Amino acid sequence: MVRSTSLPDRRIQRLVADEGGRFSTELGLDLDARPADADRWFLAATLFGAPIRASTAMRTWRVLAAAGVLTVVDAGLRAWDELVQLLDEGGYGRYDYRTATRLHELAERVAENHAGSITTLASETDPARVMTELQALPGWGPTTTAVFLRELRGVWPGAGVLLDRRAVEAARALRIPLGRRPDRYWDQLVALATGAGLDPRDVEAALIRRALRTRRRR
Repeated sequence: MVRSTSLPDRRIQRLVADEGGRFSTELGLDLDARPADADRWFLAATLFGAPIRASTAMRTWRVLAAAGVLTVVDAGLRAWDELVQLLDEGGYGRYDYRTATRLHELAERVAENHAGSITTLASETDPARVMTELQALPGWGPTTTAVFLRELRGVWPGAGVLLDRRAVEAARALRIPLGRRPDRYWDQLVALATGAGLDPRDVEAALIRRALRTRRRR
């Protein structure tokens, strides 16, 4: 007997097909299978943390990667003016000086406190401690921390963050039921994504993409 697909399932499947899923996957990273990719995603999340378009952050990450700058530690080995040039090439012009300085500061902090790799936090089970450690980094506030951790759910035990508010906004617009308790939104999305045969992180990313696209139209 073939199980019929519910209306929310179909909406979710169509959403991911139309918008795309995780940003890390689009960058060619596999956070599930390649633990070292967390350091590459850490660099990407630093770029995503600025108030710019996601497409600009991804393009800039690709420019850096093509130049051999795959992690913040790699960035720390490059001259400041070289980083500025690469950031400009990616379209990061408004934040080039500030970000080049921040990448050098991050490289130093990660080397000192995390033995050169942010994966030292991979085994930490306390989400509050993980968030505290990340938000103590230069330029890393709640937004950048959430960008980084949301795609590491299910990989790092301490990657516990609430469902992104933009995802909630898009879900409501699409009439995707999340219940009434904000602290249970993520659990509800997991259940819905599982029913639709999808990874919940892809569904959340697709919802965020939809929210961003809708806002640009306004």
